[in-house]
Amino acid sequence: MAKKPKLIVMVSSTVYGIEELLDRVYAILTNFGYEVWMSHKGTVPVLPTKTAFENCLDAVQQCDLFLGIITTQYGSGKEDKNALSITHQELLKAIELNKPRWILAHDHVVFARSLLNNLGYASSQKRSALSLKKNMVIDDLRVIDMYETAIRHDIHIKDRKGNWVQKFATDDDAHLFASAQFYRYQEVERFLAEHLEDSKAVEKQISKEVKP
Repeated sequence: MAKKPKLIVMVSSTVYGIEELLDRVYAILTNFGYEVWMSHKGTVPVLPTKTAFENCLDAVQQCDLFLGIITTQYGSGKEDKNALSITHQELLKAIELNKPRWILAHDHVVFARSLLNNLGYASSQKRSALSLKKNMVIDDLRVIDMYETAIRHDIHIKDRKGNWVQKFATDDDAHLFASAQFYRYQEVERFLAEHLEDSKAVEKQISKEVKP
């Protein structure tokens, strides 16, 4: 009998400063039986004819599960200072595709958002008027935009789904979350199958409604 393919987890994050955390998350997930796509480990499928952006977004498209880690570093890959980082675009793509997703956000990001909200900078537009000095704890305030995207801040609270974001202050916090969420491999398989069936049902219903 053909061997059943492993579930694929795409781990989306910046790398700088959290290399050890990523190494341990990779070890945890592979030990649980998943195939893990992580740029830090070089396991994201890469086609030489495509750009880094295209390869990363293709990986989000093809993965089964999405684990995002929002840190105090916004990430690289920006074409200019106003462009979104690769990590930010991966998160947006995962939400657009309604991928089953689990998100971690560093405590400093959550605190910075709360502080700026209280100071009158409660939107991305207002925060964009601020400038950060070099070597600050947070290198780009758009990490807060990522957090707000992950919690589905743009949707009325009663309609939000897939908006759980787990705050972490230490590597151990992040490792505990990854272990607790992914160790039940067979349950995750069943959840994914049900999720896909639900998605197909929604698509079928929408296609019926849009027919003349």
